[in-house]
Amino acid sequence: MREINISEITGAVAKLCIDANLELSAEMQQRIYKAEEEETNPLAKSILAQLEENMDIAKSDRIPICQDTGMAVFFVEIGQDVHITGGSITEAINEGVRQGYEEGYLRKSVVSDPLIRENTRDNTPAIIHYDIVPGEELKITVTPKGFGSENMSILRMLKPADGIEGVKKVVIEAAENAGPNACPPFVIGVGIGGDFELVAKLAKKALTREPGSHNDLPHIAELEKELLEAINNLGIGPAGLGGDTTALAVNIETYPTHIAGLPVAVNMCCHVDRHKTVVI
Repeated sequence: MREINISEITGAVAKLCIDANLELSAEMQQRIYKAEEEETNPLAKSILAQLEENMDIAKSDRIPICQDTGMAVFFVEIGQDVHITGGSITEAINEGVRQGYEEGYLRKSVVSDPLIRENTRDNTPAIIHYDIVPGEELKITVTPKGFGSENMSILRMLKPADGIEGVKKVVIEAAENAGPNACPPFVIGVGIGGDFELVAKLAKKALTREPGSHNDLPHIAELEKELLEAINNLGIGPAGLGGDTTALAVNIETYPTHIAGLPVAVNMCCHVDRHKTVVI
């Protein structure tokens, strides 16, 4: 049994929150550079170049890539041989969010009640998904999620008879309806299967995969490629002003489901697909 004190978790989370908001992963950056090189529309090419400049300024000046520094969403894998000491892991993570958003001068965007809407002033509470896994490590992934794109996300409970064509229709229509509102070029997370609540989690988790990676299942990997091509053929383009680059990636995660169902969730994300991971 390995012991991990909550102070170590809080410090790691605070750093994750800051780093995720100031710098995209190398893979995300390269995807944007590649899109700019291959873009044939002059206006779209110029917008992509501006996104690159924005990334460079954020990195060099240590300021957020986007003013919406998001609601902090965590995927936490806890090794079954880990013992958390000193308090609650949930409180440790929320304290890390509190410290990170304060020390990093990140915008606090969380309200304590969805209807009364009073700001909590520290960006807590976070949304935390826990999984128990073998081993004695603690893996924490944060994905700060802005709501310009989050608000354009959808969930559909399809019939099994709708099949793969029904899934394609849902994803493509989600991208088309999002248009400029989700700040394209998009990264699109898709969940297929499970049930009502799990399919949304799958779609969100899909956004933590790097662009260019593909699902291990060959037919799902092919579907990712096909959907990316179809969405880029919509011509929405960067900032919704037209062009070849409407999406940078379509990532799909699946799970077994009931014989009577075919749940599909589409979690839209702008080009600022922020995620960072630490293993303790």
